[in-house]
Amino acid sequence: MSTTTTSIASTLNALIETCKDGQNGFHHASENVKAADFKALFAELSMQRQQYASELQALVVTLGEDSEKSGSIAGALHRGWIDLKSALTSGDDHAILAECERGEDSAVAEYREALDRSDLPAAVQAVVRRQADGVQASHDRVRALRDATND
Repeated sequence: MSTTTTSIASTLNALIETCKDGQNGFHHASENVKAADFKALFAELSMQRQQYASELQALVVTLGEDSEKSGSIAGALHRGWIDLKSALTSGDDHAILAECERGEDSAVAEYREALDRSDLPAAVQAVVRRQADGVQASHDRVRALRDATND
């Protein structure tokens, strides 16, 4: 494959890791929050990230490259932080929301970096842009809930 194709696949694989990290992080958050509406939100966002990762994996395969299958080491550490914070605060919803927002900050930045690339084919860029908009909307929802939850 060409260097450009390999480079595009590398960018998409980084986004796949980000999505898998979010999927796992939101799953852990849904298991640790007390409020039923937060549980439902985090389960929904976990499924959204699973769908995003699947879409990106399909794009990588169409490029003739191998797609990422799991999250990153940094993501695993982030998920561990959610677990630790949850344990220390007895499932404090505000603390979990704050930690999820921190994870979303990272995801938003990763998508922005991918969109800054000038060599993404139009079809790939359209998928990445749609997902980036979804990630930004999720970030904003989590932040608004965090701000509304004053513990």
